[in-house]
Parts: sequence; structure tokens; C-alpha cells
Amino acid sequence: MANPTSRSRGAGSPARRTLAASARAAAKRAQQPAREARGARTASRPADEGRRRNEEEQSGRTLLIDPPADGWDDPPEPSPESVEEEAGEEAQEQAREQVDEDAEESTPAWRTGRRLLTAAFCVLLLAGLVAVAVLGWQYREARQAEQAQGQALAAAQKAAPVVLSYDYRHLDRDFARARAQLTGAFRDEYLKTTRAVVGPTARKYHGVVKATVAAPTGGTPAASVVSAAPDRAVVLLFVNQVTQSTQVSGSRLDLNRVRMTLTRTSSGWKVSAVDAL
Repeated sequence: MANPTSRSRGAGSPARRTLAASARAAAKRAQQPAREARGARTASRPADEGRRRNEEEQSGRTLLIDPPADGWDDPPEPSPESVEEEAGEEAQEQAREQVDEDAEESTPAWRTGRRLLTAAFCVLLLAGLVAVAVLGWQYREARQAEQAQGQALAAAQKAAPVVLSYDYRHLDRDFARARAQLTGAFRDEYLKTTRAVVGPTARKYHGVVKATVAAPTGGTPAASVVSAAPDRAVVLLFVNQVTQSTQVSGSRLDLNRVRMTLTRTSSGWKVSAVDAL
């Protein structure tokens, strides 16, 4: 026959096992709300800390100071000496600020005045240089004109007897010598006139014309400069012409006034026009 004590110590009876399982399930259900609360506190802690940190960053930190037991002491009243020192310092500071303001206000005016003086000096300097250049040019022109007067007068006195004289016995030579004293269009005109008119007439009537610049006895030739420029001059001459030909018995003296225009060329002063007055 089986032993009842050994069976009860084994797996146990069904009623006892059901009671033990029910006790454990109740204990688990009792512990579950506490674990869920701890989990919720643990999960919400980082969010609370982040929100509190943001609030502290936005609002700033506030330092709380407890008042002393005997209360706050009133600040000492300023003494008259300290008030006067502060007033003097303020007056000095205001004076420095006023000086700085005056300096700032006067500096642009000073710079403007200096610029105006510099501009005026440059204008005066430029005007002086222009005046010197003009005076120099005028002096040079006057010197050249003065030189032209003497040179043109001498050239006219030399050219007049050659241009206004000829001999039918050597017309080609005389006309060639005369053309050497001429220039420009007048040279071409002289050549045409001597070939077409003067030459044939002189050969036909054996004409001889000898011209000289009139001069008082023992005096200078009667010639003067009417106008002169560095490259052009007009000279007035009194010319005596003695004419001989088969048409005239003896000799005929003609007292003529001749206006001669001369032009400076690379080979000297040449006659560019002759007008009988």
C-alpha cells in the first residue's frame, strides 16, 4: 500500500498548487502600477529637464540674495568737496567736447580755404605762364619783324634795278637775271609778259631801259618799309628809269614810284609783286 506522506511532499495537491499560482499573479498585479509609475517618471524626467533648461536660458538666471539681519545701510551722502570735484570734472569734459566740436567744425572750413588758396595760386601761376609765353612770342615776332625790315629793304633795293631794267642786245640774259629775283605766281607772270610783249617790242625798237633807286646827292636810297612781318614785307621805292629806243630822240627820264612786295623763301627774300604808283 502506498505511502500518503510521500505523495503530499511531491507535486502537491491540485488545490494547493492553484492557491500558490493565484498568490503570485496577485503579487505581480500589485507591483505593475508601481513599475509603470517609475517608468513614466523616468521617461518624463528628460523632457522636464529640457523644458526647465530652456526656461532658464530664455529668462536668465536670477541670483537671490537674502537681506542682512540688521537691514540694508543707506549710501553715504556726497561731501561738498566731492560734488565740486565731480562738477569740475564734468565742466572739463564738456570743455573738451566743445573744443573737439569746434575743431571738427573749423577743420572743413580750413581745408576749404586751403583748397581755394591752392586753386587761386594755380590759376595765377597758369595766367603768369601764359602771359610769359605770349610776351615771349610777341618779343620774338617783334625781333623777327625788325630783322625782316632790314633784310627786305636791302633785298628790294638790290632787286629793283635788275627787275626793271633790260637791253635788247641781251634780253635773255637780263630776263633770266630778273626771274632769279622773283618768286611765286609773279615769276610766272613776268615770264609770260617778257616773252609776249616786252621782248618783241625791245627787239623791234632797240629798246634799252636802265633803272636805279633814287637817292639824294650823297644820301641814302629813297626807299622805306611800309609793313613788315617775319615772312612778308612791303617796300616803297622811288625809281628813276632812263629809256632809249628808236622811238625816242635821245634819252627819256621817268621818275616812278614802285611798291614792291617781298616774301621770305628758303633762298632768301624774293619779289612776289610789283605795282607802279
